[in-house]
Amino acid sequence: MSSVRHQASGRWQLGLALATLTCLFWATLPVALKVSLEVLDVATLTWFRFLIAALFTFALLRYRGALGQFAGLSGRHRGLLLFAALGLIGNYVFYLWGLHFTTPSNAQLLIQAAPLLLAVGGIVWFRESVSALQLAGFGAIVLGLAAFFMDQQQRAIALNYRLGALLILLGAATWAVYALLQKQLLMRLSSQHIMLVIYAMAAILLLPFASPTQLFLGIDRTHSLAIGYCVVNTIGAYGAFAEALEHWDAARVSAVLAMTPILTMLCVAILAPIFPTYLQPERIGTWGFLGALIVVLGSIAASLGKRLSQPEPAREL
Repeated sequence: MSSVRHQASGRWQLGLALATLTCLFWATLPVALKVSLEVLDVATLTWFRFLIAALFTFALLRYRGALGQFAGLSGRHRGLLLFAALGLIGNYVFYLWGLHFTTPSNAQLLIQAAPLLLAVGGIVWFRESVSALQLAGFGAIVLGLAAFFMDQQQRAIALNYRLGALLILLGAATWAVYALLQKQLLMRLSSQHIMLVIYAMAAILLLPFASPTQLFLGIDRTHSLAIGYCVVNTIGAYGAFAEALEHWDAARVSAVLAMTPILTMLCVAILAPIFPTYLQPERIGTWGFLGALIVVLGSIAASLGKRLSQPEPAREL
């Protein structure tokens, strides 16, 4: 790869807002997925989300007359796009595969290795600076996730839990690869152009495993709304995430995203009593809640550590 590396714009407030929006999208997604999967299989739902996202992004870029940005794309950048797409697709495949061998709570916990790996990649590859307070925050996130993991493991019943955990971690690793490659691609393409290619490739590669006819089998309003939100979530979450990387360091974006499972638990706790037909309350013990609190505090420290210890100078935009 080129020695020239992408640098964040310095608009950290915008980066924080976009990272938070991404976190909210991903935290609420499991609820919509659970409802949607009552009428669609995993492959079909995932394929449909990518297909609509690709069509929407293509229409938006064409309306803006911005498709010409693909002209003259070098072979190296095409290669980066290919591997970024494979990374995101791998994340979906390994995560869903691993979910067969473990519980949803443990899967949601283990997949949080993804933003931590993104943080490490941002520090090592993009040479993003990190303060002692940030390092302490990352350590607290790991400690909190470990406490939550132990609490949930005592309640987990699985045929092959270790295999499931390994597959989830592989999904986390492929997601981190996708995210780091996307950040490097931002030097040549806008986030929307990058996501268009990834959406389109994912839709094409997943088509053989999907059953599009399921979409025309009399889906009721509740399930239609859930499926619609899953589609909007795909466009909104990855769009916001890509833009967050444009304006904020990958390490600090990852710290905000580490709060996703905590917000998911809150979402389920609020909605489960309201919609008992679709959602079951989580079983979380004392260590689980303690771990969740440590993750939140660690995320705050990791996110704000550098700014509190050494404020960034203002940049001319």
